Amino acid sequence: MAKKKFVEEFDVEIFNDEEIEDDYNAFSNKVLLDELRNKIIQNLIDNNINHTGTMDEFVKNEIDTTLSGYDLSNVERNYIYNLIDNEINGNGPISELLDDKNITEIMVNAPDEIYVEIDGKVVRDTSISFINKDHIIRTIQRLIQPLGRTIDTSNPMVDARLADGSRLNAVIPPLSLKGPILTIRKFKEELANIYDFLRSGALTPYMARFLEACVKAKLNIIICGGTGSGKTTLLNVLSSFIDSDERIITIEDAAELRLKQKHVISLETRLTNYEGEGEVTIRDLVINSLRMRPDRIIVGEVRGKEAFDMLQAMNTGHNGSLTTLHANGPLDSLNRLETMILMAGMEIPIKAIREYIENAIDIVIHIERLSDGRRKITSICEIDGFDGDIIKLNEIFAYKQKGLLENGDVDGEFILNKGMPNIYHKILSRGIDTLKDIFE
Repeated sequence: MAKKKFVEEFDVEIFNDEEIEDDYNAFSNKVLLDELRNKIIQNLIDNNINHTGTMDEFVKNEIDTTLSGYDLSNVERNYIYNLIDNEINGNGPISELLDDKNITEIMVNAPDEIYVEIDGKVVRDTSISFINKDHIIRTIQRLIQPLGRTIDTSNPMVDARLADGSRLNAVIPPLSLKGPILTIRKFKEELANIYDFLRSGALTPYMARFLEACVKAKLNIIICGGTGSGKTTLLNVLSSFIDSDERIITIEDAAELRLKQKHVISLETRLTNYEGEGEVTIRDLVINSLRMRPDRIIVGEVRGKEAFDMLQAMNTGHNGSLTTLHANGPLDSLNRLETMILMAGMEIPIKAIREYIENAIDIVIHIERLSDGRRKITSICEIDGFDGDIIKLNEIFAYKQKGLLENGDVDGEFILNKGMPNIYHKILSRGIDTLKDIFE
């Protein structure tokens, strides 16, 4: 780390320049310090049963005993004390990662294989490590224990929402052959808005105005894309265009949507208990929401049997519904919807399913994370009838990649396709005439 950052982080202004130089150079040997940390933690585990006195006295004694044979500076000792404090009162080696607002995702693949996502790019963090695989499992257990959840060989997978809203997923052996795997998608305190999308170049002002008009006109919208592409963030942004006097019901596995309107009902699924009972699925909540007099239904992600119920809601007067799903493009999203309905055991002919989809959905938005880490809305399509037995899509806006610049950034441009989209007439019929300069 840079010396300036070192001085600020460890508050060593009290030393003179020469002492700072000595401490900084000595501290660069973090291998020894990490070995000492591991030794102290192992001693704490091994000696915990036999210790006397308070826990603070026991911990301080173990640290002092372990460090007694080493000539360490005050800064180095403080560094080790901080690591041990994170282990006891925090969340182990990833405590600082959880506090870092620039990090959006944490991925632990092995004790010394930790990756983080910063500004859309995944990089390996070599500054921290776990002692061993058991150390990772202990950290997972510490994170989920306040939630009333557990993870062990009989229950080797957990998906949970932490107290701050971050999403945690953990898999341990025998499901994971490599060892315990921990993934945390961090909760963002500051909500993105349409202006953030514009500043980042994710879309154009024309596209922003069009999407706002679609939401206000109560069109049914699907947002599709890959993992980490920004689907939920975009869903949050589009939801901000809903009028404040509407009754909105949100349905999610793990609550990530944070709508600013006053009349919002948030529903969340529930897993089975230890007896294998009490599960409440997305489908259960969608069906129940229809009895709650909603003006809008927003489903965080459709990925199973609830697809048919969501389409049914869209087809029975609940206009303005929004949802997301994993798909590689607009057409693939419609194919996935077909598959979900078929897998739900619905004995409906394919043609009837496609007609149901065509009648229910107005707009499909595809958002993508490009190779340079930036997110772009790469396609906005309208459902435009059938071409034979296949649903036809009419692309209104698109982002076309040209190649890569020397710095690795993607080079491309947004395109407004010629021709007036059919959906424009539906927007006009709802009394919204803010798009004349775009389409007329």
